[in-house]
Amino acid sequence: MAAEEGLPQFETSADVIVERVGSLGRIRLNRPKAMNSLTHAMVHLIAPALDAFEKDAVIAAVLLTGEGERGLCAGGDIRALYEGERTPDGTGAQFWRDEYRVNARIARFPKPYVAVMDGITMGGGIGLSAHGAHRIVTERSRIAMPEVGIGFVPDVGGTWLLAHAPGEIGTYLALTGEAIGPADAIYAGLADVQIPLAGIPALIDELTQLTPGTGNAAIHTLLAKHAMQPETARLAGHRALIDQCFAGSSVEAILQALEADGTPFALKTRDLIASKSPTSLKLTFRLIRLAREAEGLEECLEREFAAAVAVAQGHDFYEGVRAAIIDKDRNPRWSPPSLAEVDDGNIEAWIQPVADRVFG
Repeated sequence: MAAEEGLPQFETSADVIVERVGSLGRIRLNRPKAMNSLTHAMVHLIAPALDAFEKDAVIAAVLLTGEGERGLCAGGDIRALYEGERTPDGTGAQFWRDEYRVNARIARFPKPYVAVMDGITMGGGIGLSAHGAHRIVTERSRIAMPEVGIGFVPDVGGTWLLAHAPGEIGTYLALTGEAIGPADAIYAGLADVQIPLAGIPALIDELTQLTPGTGNAAIHTLLAKHAMQPETARLAGHRALIDQCFAGSSVEAILQALEADGTPFALKTRDLIASKSPTSLKLTFRLIRLAREAEGLEECLEREFAAAVAVAQGHDFYEGVRAAIIDKDRNPRWSPPSLAEVDDGNIEAWIQPVADRVFG
């Protein structure tokens, strides 16, 4: 991008395009062939972009979008983590520490932060979007925190977001890893408004013409002008069952409640949960319950970081990535293979903040 005279020059790359268009600061994730999966290098471009946009008096708002037609961001680049250094302060820990700092930065960003959660928006993509002030979904949005399916845990502040979803919806989404559409994303509190994909270019054009100093209330009014009424949330129809069955004091209790309910939805949900990493399920459940009592997002991110570092020293994360991404046999062999064999003492140890904390 050619820098305009008197304006800051933004660091950019092929993978992250940072630019000012009118009064709009734009961050465009640009790895469309990889569904804009987030790398450590990309995090190192997003962080200074936010700093520059905050200081630039011309910038009225910041917009996050993903290039290509497949999605905003499918999550972190887990292949890179799989192939990286597997030590307590190795590839994963270094990436997560910097990523989580950006997640917290977005949550407290002083100017309006708008994210278009079009297409696949999962994992790390949630961290870059759902903490923003204005979260837009389209008719093709698919939103998820699917980490238990690869032997990991909902991170990037996902436990904070899910813990504050209505009723037990967050617990359901965390333990199933289920992908949801735009209506359910709004219902779960992960998004705010649905705008037709065809209307996004006109919205972006109007955002570029905002007056510097525009507040969130004006952005809300602008989005409402372009919004459409979402369909009825699918999860709303199962809310009573979810709230009842997922209120249990353990993963085992939840599975027993689903079994006892016996309806097709309950049994399908039971089987879906049972296919996930037992260790990840127990760790995720504990993180979600603790997040409900947390003072804020950063407390949850700190706990997620400790859990992520611990998981990265174990078996299931690498086995889950192998089965999903490397060999693609979709047949992970979890260790331990059952909930009964998971050491609850380990779960408690893994959620204790590490010495080298994310937030000092």
